[in-house]
Amino acid sequence: IHSVFHSFILRPVPPEEDAAPPLVLKPPNAHKRFMEKLDARIRNHDREIEKMCNFHHQGFVDAITELLKVRADAEKLMGQVTETNRRLQEAGREVTVQTEEVIRCRIQQRNMATTVEKLQLCIPVLEMYSKLKEQLDSKRYYAALKTMEQLEKVFIPRVGQYRFCQIMAENLPRLREEIKEISMSDLKDFLESIRKHSDKVGETAMRQAQQHRTFNSAVAKQASVGHYTKPLYSLNGRTHSHTPNGLLMDEDAMDEEDGDDEVLTAQDLVDFSPVYRCLHIYTVLGDRETFENYYRKQRKKQARLVLQPQANMHETVEGYRRYFNQIVGFFVVEDHILHATQGLVTRAFTDELWNMALSKIIAVLRTHSSYCDDPDLVLELKNLIVIFADTLQGYGFPVTRLFDLLFEVRDQYNETLLKKWAQVFREIFELDNYSPIPVDTEEEYSLVLSRFPFHDAEIEKQDFPKKLPMSQSVPQIYTQVKEFIYASLKFSESLHRSSTEIDDMLRKSTNLLLTRTLSSCLQNLIKKPHIGLTELVQIIINTTHLEQACRYLEEFITNITNVSPETVHTTRLYGLSTFKDARHAAEGEIYTKLNQKIDEFIQLADYEWSMAESDGRASGYLMDLINFLRSTFQVFTHLPGKVAQTACMSACKHLSTSLMQMLLDSELKQVSMGAIQQFNLDVIQCERECVRPSP
Repeated sequence: IHSVFHSFILRPVPPEEDAAPPLVLKPPNAHKRFMEKLDARIRNHDREIEKMCNFHHQGFVDAITELLKVRADAEKLMGQVTETNRRLQEAGREVTVQTEEVIRCRIQQRNMATTVEKLQLCIPVLEMYSKLKEQLDSKRYYAALKTMEQLEKVFIPRVGQYRFCQIMAENLPRLREEIKEISMSDLKDFLESIRKHSDKVGETAMRQAQQHRTFNSAVAKQASVGHYTKPLYSLNGRTHSHTPNGLLMDEDAMDEEDGDDEVLTAQDLVDFSPVYRCLHIYTVLGDRETFENYYRKQRKKQARLVLQPQANMHETVEGYRRYFNQIVGFFVVEDHILHATQGLVTRAFTDELWNMALSKIIAVLRTHSSYCDDPDLVLELKNLIVIFADTLQGYGFPVTRLFDLLFEVRDQYNETLLKKWAQVFREIFELDNYSPIPVDTEEEYSLVLSRFPFHDAEIEKQDFPKKLPMSQSVPQIYTQVKEFIYASLKFSESLHRSSTEIDDMLRKSTNLLLTRTLSSCLQNLIKKPHIGLTELVQIIINTTHLEQACRYLEEFITNITNVSPETVHTTRLYGLSTFKDARHAAEGEIYTKLNQKIDEFIQLADYEWSMAESDGRASGYLMDLINFLRSTFQVFTHLPGKVAQTACMSACKHLSTSLMQMLLDSELKQVSMGAIQQFNLDVIQCERECVRPSP
């Protein structure tokens, strides 16, 4: 009530329209006048308040009365409200706690959902990074690079705001460099390993090429027998075989027939994974060109090392075999790389390497083969060159120059053969007894005829034991000439030459043997001091039979090559002229030695030019000379043609000339009649012997 009262009392009075304007204090007495005005105003307000109180007094009293009535109810209501509020507070306190718990759980749930969402974005990144670590640990570097690429382009950008992703992103370039270094180290190890294994790879490839060639020869011989097949060497990891009808069979089809034969390829012997891995890694890293250049540079260096032969390579066939194995292994590996990779090496690069290698190989073989004086070693070298050429030709490398080189090696081979057979001929001549061959039985006779084509009707009619006119050296020389032809033929095998070319090569080499080697041996034999007249006579007989056997050598070569001797370009054997020249040389040597012997007897003559009268018979030295000539000419009867007559005429002429020189000697000052008579008796004895009919 007090507050209501004061609200009425202190309520501002609204301004009246006719209210006096605001006082303006003006001195003097302004304060006094203001106070007076203020008192007047207060009195006016008091009167108005009094009027208002009087007007509202009854209402006020009624209101107070009502308020007093309401007070009790208000207090009761206040108690009820307070009790209700208390109970509500007590009841709501648990709800509040639970509500706060719910709010906290909702916040946690929202945080968890946010966390799960973020983790779902991060977990693939972590899984990929873990996978990357596993790949690095297991050395699967190419897969690791792919994983890095996915991390950088797909996963890390999704959660790049997190620090661990930033650390990952910073580590990836370092890991790439590590992979690059490791892969390059693996490549270097591979290059070192392949340099050591090239020998084994080449040996396997050449062995398979040789089996291929042997197989083809067998198929050619058995083409009409059956369906014989055998695996061939593999060029690209797949094995093929030729059937007699020319078709190819895959290895799967041949497993049933040749299940035990295993064909090894370069990939079986060498692990190429470091090359593939390094190539893929550098490709992914965008640095493939650097890798290609490095690989090619290193392989060029290795090629130069492989092509460098050992100083003593020419001493054994194993030296050549190791040399060829290394080269074949090198190019087999390059061929595999060429076909297994795309662009690491190109055909142009391998052709460049091969051309460089081919020039070096030819130069090396020319040099080292010139040191070789063993025909067997040269033949082994030729076989190795053929297998070497066939192997690389199977891999697509041109080998024409190698087969051209074989013609040079063939000349070297022929030279070594000629040297070898020269020694053989010399040994035969040294061991020969230069007497007719005695045969006591039919078996011995057949044995001689099997070695030498001898036919004489008169001798065949004779009973055993009997003698053949030639000495032991004739069948031996004939056999050795045939052996030489066989040896020369061995070099012509597998040269991919026609029968006509082979026939021409055999005839030319045989001509060299006859005209150079055998002819030289015969000439040296005839000139030897210990060869007497009997030996010379036998040599003439031997050369006559060898000359007659030349046509059988012609037939022998024809049977080998199946080339008719009537062919326009067929080379003829020059054995006829060889043996004729040797025979003429022997005849000349007979004449020379006979004259020398006559001179020896003449030197024994001791005429007493002052003797009173002759002895009445020929001189002793002359009778010895005549007996010697008689026995010698008896041997000459076996000589063909007019050799005996010519020798007799030559001896008589030389004897007459010697006697004439003796008589006309300038140192002879006087001759007695008795000495002239004795000299005349000697001349008469010579005439008597010369006109005596030969037996």
